[in-house]
Amino acid sequence: MPKSVFAIGAHPDDIEFVMAGTLLHLQAVGFEIHYMNVANGCCGSTVTDATETASIRLEESRQAARLIGAIHHPSIANDLEIMYDLQLLRKLAAVIREVKPSVILTHSPQDYMEDHVNTCRLVVTAAFARGMPNFQVTPNSPITDTRVTLYHAQPHGNCDALGQPVVPSLFVDVTDVMDTKAEMLACHASQKRWLDESQGMDSYIDSMRQMSQAVGALSRNFAYAEGWRRHSHLGFCGEADDPLTESLPPSIIHRVLANEVD
Repeated sequence: MPKSVFAIGAHPDDIEFVMAGTLLHLQAVGFEIHYMNVANGCCGSTVTDATETASIRLEESRQAARLIGAIHHPSIANDLEIMYDLQLLRKLAAVIREVKPSVILTHSPQDYMEDHVNTCRLVVTAAFARGMPNFQVTPNSPITDTRVTLYHAQPHGNCDALGQPVVPSLFVDVTDVMDTKAEMLACHASQKRWLDESQGMDSYIDSMRQMSQAVGALSRNFAYAEGWRRHSHLGFCGEADDPLTESLPPSIIHRVLANEVD
């Protein structure tokens, strides 16, 4: 069975902003790559209704996944309806059992909006329950004993919801794949319009580049980077397991101690 990595974001375009570069690097070293947005993006428009918006954003996310050869998994919730509840947990756990990832990339436990935070919580519990035969999933799926290492991406603006800095412990250089990240993000054309209208983001792709550049500056090593914090190994993998460090070329990895970043 090939090694696989599962990127799980809250909304269409979240993966492109904070995870896609690392996903591409793992693909380059032989990982099968999987792509999922928990929410369908239905609230991301001031022009089309929820049903049409969700349909548009589904095709945009499929296009982004196709661009890099990722296996696309459908959404399971509406925007602003990602709750830490049993129904969604059962659905997400079934997908994780199906994929059997050895690496999961997902949101930070601290972020500026609850859809991101609740996606993180659902992912952690769903992965924890992957090998529990007495936990019912929807649809029913066989358990897996695959060891999985979870990594949390940087929150928007590198701060938690109270504006306190969130410092990564691991940086991945994404300078060489920034053009592909931008091409993936450009697939989400409807979201560019929505953010321009709702949040005043003048340039969607420039905003992604600026975010990646800010993480690169934190690393003090790379022009553009994605930052990661590894989840506790307990219930997931071996204590020393760190597949990002073990699998990716040392030249694109920078690990830091807490006191190394101001």
